[in-house]
Amino acid sequence: MKAHSSIFSKYALNRIAPILLAVLLVFLVLVPAAARLQESFFGAQTVRVFNIDGAIGPATSDYLQRGLIEARDEGVYMAIITMDTPGGLDLAMRDIIQAILESEIPVATYVYPQGSRAASAGTYILYASHVAAMAPATNLGAATPVQIGLPSFSDELPDELTTNITGDNETEADQRIGSTAMERKIMNDATAYIRGLAELHGRNAEWAVSAVTDAATLSATEALGLNVIDIVADDLDDLLVQMNGMQVTVDGQVMVLATSDKTLHMDTPDWRTEFLKVITDPNLILILGMLGAYGILIEFYNPGFGFAGITGAICLLLAAYGLQLLPINYAGLGLILFGLILIISEAFIPSFGILGIGGVISFVIGSIILVDTDLGMFRVSMPLISSVVAAAAMLLIVTMRIFMKIRQQAPVSGIQMFVGKTAEVIGSFDESGTVKVEGELWQALTDTPVHAGDKVRIKEINGLELIVTKI
Repeated sequence: MKAHSSIFSKYALNRIAPILLAVLLVFLVLVPAAARLQESFFGAQTVRVFNIDGAIGPATSDYLQRGLIEARDEGVYMAIITMDTPGGLDLAMRDIIQAILESEIPVATYVYPQGSRAASAGTYILYASHVAAMAPATNLGAATPVQIGLPSFSDELPDELTTNITGDNETEADQRIGSTAMERKIMNDATAYIRGLAELHGRNAEWAVSAVTDAATLSATEALGLNVIDIVADDLDDLLVQMNGMQVTVDGQVMVLATSDKTLHMDTPDWRTEFLKVITDPNLILILGMLGAYGILIEFYNPGFGFAGITGAICLLLAAYGLQLLPINYAGLGLILFGLILIISEAFIPSFGILGIGGVISFVIGSIILVDTDLGMFRVSMPLISSVVAAAAMLLIVTMRIFMKIRQQAPVSGIQMFVGKTAEVIGSFDESGTVKVEGELWQALTDTPVHAGDKVRIKEINGLELIVTKI
């Protein structure tokens, strides 16, 4: 039997070994072939085109950072970022600029299509790029930090002072740049940052400063004339033609672009980018947080299969993930949590609305200041806050109505339930004696003499004595 098994094993091995070897050879051949195929498609003849459309946030930052790294690894010749943005978050903008500055391939930013704009954060990204281009009928500028807004000091700032807004010293120019030390520091940081980007690529630094201090804007033609951008191109193909022969400095190396014969590849955001766009919506974060809190609460008060608790935990984790990607005001987050606790407590500890009203006020204030930015696209919408407040108010009204009905109902347990009932006199007495109520003997007081077997009605209870009157 053992000999037979040994023969069978050798036979099987002899048949399987060639198959395994063939599979290995195919694998060794196909993998390099696939790599060569990818290199031929995303290789030195390819220009990858990324697109920024809308507000710049964590999703956009992640999309471009990963895209530039992938483009470098794939041997792509250069990258083009088409842009139409009203601005965005400062941290996301700086991450994108850092990725561009560290890129080992040239990066061109192109305000496109016609009618687009590169406002606020878009202006910084345009200045940071190796090639800055715009389509006709587009504009850029208005790069004043939104934390400050657009104060009136800009109209009074002399031109000779706009070139010296780079430090923390409270000079005369600094005093006129903001009403507080924090505003002046934010403005100084912004102007120094965009000035450095302009000087890095030899672009107009003075106008860059005015875009920050005065919220100045330019059309494509004006920007080209003032050396703010390098090219005005009708479309992507025209951009490739005009970039051909340009000299740029990439990763410390001077490079002459040869783009006239390159192939464009349009990059589309993947599922990760789309997920980040959804999960970083402050409105969705607030809804997920509330669903999570109520789900956990329901699970505690109604233990069962765990569906509510699991759903609540998932919602809370998703909300926490979205929050850590946004510039959160933790005071606002604390007020929201405190407000939810008070609203929920009102349902279980009736306080005639005091807890509930306090919770609603705390929740509203916290929701308004939750995200530390003045950009409307990254703030909790007032209609959502109003809806939540309306739901909380309805909960308070229902709770109060239930509480008042309970107070108006007669007692259903304890000795107070004897009031109004009928008792039987056990022995005759004039003032104090014994009566039977529902099979129990009680001491009773009466103002009318009663006899054994008489029926009396219980008027009230004084301690452990029943006050009765003869029927």
